[in-house]
Amino acid sequence: MPNKKSANTVKVGLVQMACVPEPTLNMKKALARINEAAKRGAQIVCLQELFRSQYFCQTEDIELFKLAEPIPGPSTEALSRVARQKKIVIVASLFEKRTAGLYHNTAVVIDANGEIVGKYRKMHIPDDPLYYEKFYFTPGDLGFASHDTEYGRVGTLVCWDQWFPEAARLTALSGAQFLFYPTAIGWLPGEEAEMNTAQHAAWETIQRGHAIANGIFVVVVNRVGPEGQLRFWGQSFVVDPFGRILAKASADKEEVLVVACDLDLIDRTRQNWPFLRDRRIESYNGLAYRFLESPAGK
Repeated sequence: MPNKKSANTVKVGLVQMACVPEPTLNMKKALARINEAAKRGAQIVCLQELFRSQYFCQTEDIELFKLAEPIPGPSTEALSRVARQKKIVIVASLFEKRTAGLYHNTAVVIDANGEIVGKYRKMHIPDDPLYYEKFYFTPGDLGFASHDTEYGRVGTLVCWDQWFPEAARLTALSGAQFLFYPTAIGWLPGEEAEMNTAQHAAWETIQRGHAIANGIFVVVVNRVGPEGQLRFWGQSFVVDPFGRILAKASADKEEVLVVACDLDLIDRTRQNWPFLRDRRIESYNGLAYRFLESPAGK
């Protein structure tokens, strides 16, 4: 595939942070890092999953519901001011309080004019050791969508969603040019080095696969550093529609990446690999079932 240059380029910013228990300090750091990304030319900036706090889902504690807030609310107001001042798009993951007793893990898309143009509520909710998210979050009900912004059409999914090709496909089919994954994933205590390496490789590989299968840019923004019993593995990265990693952060440091994405590459990739054209949509009804039982004796 020719590697042509293009003027149709958008710069994305990834803010990989370590978080402390105090939400106001995390917000202050996030705003500073957003400003840094904007100063370096970023036009769309994404924060990691639940950036306002440490990853609280390691325990089940009703006191932690106090971390939740409405959308719109204080955090979106602060982020909207920065988006408007710097004329950038911001993707931010928040602990949303929808009403008493109803909470979501929600990503918002704030346009360069400071307006909220999209909201995605995390659909796939894990319940694994140290990831007890089902205690806190109701599965999303907004479906899979993308949203027009000043700098392109943006789709968002969140962390555990990244393992599901159906979610990436449906978001791409809504017209997304960028698929952002705010993320909180790391190593469990006591795991062997070989298993840690295998888990990270699987995580990176499946998201590169989403970029290839759908012909879009995939942007993954992870936490970094130790929190409670977890050590987040960082390594936030950007993948182009051909599956190539354009940039990747370290495994142990806070970083701000700014990465140029050539939007014309979407069209060129899909012309060479016309996966959307060749889909046999009339034959995929089985995807509506959890499992397809074989007839007796087959």
